[in-house]
Amino acid sequence: MTWKKKKGGPAGQEPQAEAGAAAGAGLASLSKYKKYLKWAVPLVVVVVIVAAVAIYQSNKTQTAEVAPEYTQASVTRRTISQTLSTTGTLQAANSYTVRTLVEGEILSADFEEGDEVSAGQQLYQIENSDASTSVEQAQINLDQAQRNYDTIADYRYVRSPVAGTVYSLKVKVGDEVTSGQEVAVVQDASQMVLQLTFPSADAASFSVGQSAQITLDGTFEVLQGTITEVSGSDILSSGNVLVRNVTITTPNAGTLNTTQSATATVNGISSTNSATFNYKEQRTLTASTAGTVASIYVPEGGAVAKDGIVIELAGEDLEETIQNAYESLRSREISMRNAEETLANYTITAPISGTVIQKNYQAGETVESGKDMCIIYDMAYLEMTINVDELDINQISVGQDVSVTADSVDGVFNGKITRVSMVGKTDGGTTTYPVTVQVEEYGALRPGMNVNAEIVVEQAADAIAVPNAAIERGDVVLVTTASPSAANAIADMPAPEGYVYVQVETGVSDENYTEITSGLQEGDIIGYVSMSTFSYDDYGTSDMMVLGMIAPAQGGIG
Repeated sequence: MTWKKKKGGPAGQEPQAEAGAAAGAGLASLSKYKKYLKWAVPLVVVVVIVAAVAIYQSNKTQTAEVAPEYTQASVTRRTISQTLSTTGTLQAANSYTVRTLVEGEILSADFEEGDEVSAGQQLYQIENSDASTSVEQAQINLDQAQRNYDTIADYRYVRSPVAGTVYSLKVKVGDEVTSGQEVAVVQDASQMVLQLTFPSADAASFSVGQSAQITLDGTFEVLQGTITEVSGSDILSSGNVLVRNVTITTPNAGTLNTTQSATATVNGISSTNSATFNYKEQRTLTASTAGTVASIYVPEGGAVAKDGIVIELAGEDLEETIQNAYESLRSREISMRNAEETLANYTITAPISGTVIQKNYQAGETVESGKDMCIIYDMAYLEMTINVDELDINQISVGQDVSVTADSVDGVFNGKITRVSMVGKTDGGTTTYPVTVQVEEYGALRPGMNVNAEIVVEQAADAIAVPNAAIERGDVVLVTTASPSAANAIADMPAPEGYVYVQVETGVSDENYTEITSGLQEGDIIGYVSMSTFSYDDYGTSDMMVLGMIAPAQGGIG
């Protein structure tokens, strides 16, 4: 529709009087037809609306006739990565502030800032003479308490000091005994001892370990023996002969006893007398404390080892005595441990391996308890904590790669997620979850630097992809009719000349491209309207103008 300017104007006007008369005539005529005016106004409004709709339809026809300009592109393969970006502050793998728990003069501090130290390495030595004396005294007290407990705790047992056979038991289970009471006799019958006298002049040449021949009285059986003792003094025998006592020991095969007598010869020299055998060892066992016989470990005739238990005693008084001794021992052990820990505090060692970044005290200075001595950073790796929104946290997992960059350091550094917290923090209606990122090869990065972190949450490598603008509502894409995928055209969907619409399935997308998992193939030529060719008039300018014209008209009706 063409709008034309109406002809006529001031040059064609009549004299003013005539104009006034004409105006008067007009008013008279208007008054005459006043009753028709209330129907004329609505009629005019309707006419205007009809005209506007006609203009609207005309403009739509014109717009439809203007074909948009399409950008064509080949379908290719590329790697598409969907990422999350955030920021964080780097920290050392571990840091430790070394504090002293004691006070005194610093005797040594053999390290400097920047030095690498190992865990356990000595950093400071503080004068500790008083603490050393306390440890020594605590050790003495502990040793005494240990001996006392061992003695008292062993009171419940009656032990044999020698190996042998229980010759006799003088008590039975349930008997009450007193301290020092005889309870058993133990004999060592494996060897028998024979004490004889020899002429002094001859015995003077005898030596311990020398062989002797023993002749049993009555049977005249000869046994081999060994001299185990030679007296150093002479005695006068009943025949007024000077003699010396010689002790001879012989193994017992079980046939010898204390009623058997015998003589002996050494180097052909005979003893001056005959004597009976004695057991090599025979001990009478006594109770060390009062109590009740609770158990008998070895019966009469049974063998017992050296320090072996023969009888066990019990009783309330005995148990209380043992308990008191144990508690005294534990008290001494605790005192000893406390003294050692106090002494150890005077030698300050590195709690971790790392780099000394700050040293506050030097040798020769006096330090007070609780002061910070130095700070150590473990630089094995750097790490940072980033906060991930609740909408994205389920895309994050331990082991994912993180690209780390810093404004102050060139390059991209590889990090890995080492921890994803299950506990979130809510602030202003938004919940975020702490995620720990570790950077092992950190180059020139330093603790305290602010860095950017980019996490690849999903990636498609060597994927068929198209620009995001090429995917229209309903996941359809325009392809040229010559494209291989045009064979899969949507039959009932109109398309611009030279194109057809095909249905696609999408995958990973980034800011520019979207993965196509089905519907397209390499070699297809797609068409799409890029932002650079976007025209506002192509997308409803006339429509909006018409609606703008109609609205005031509708508002005026009534």
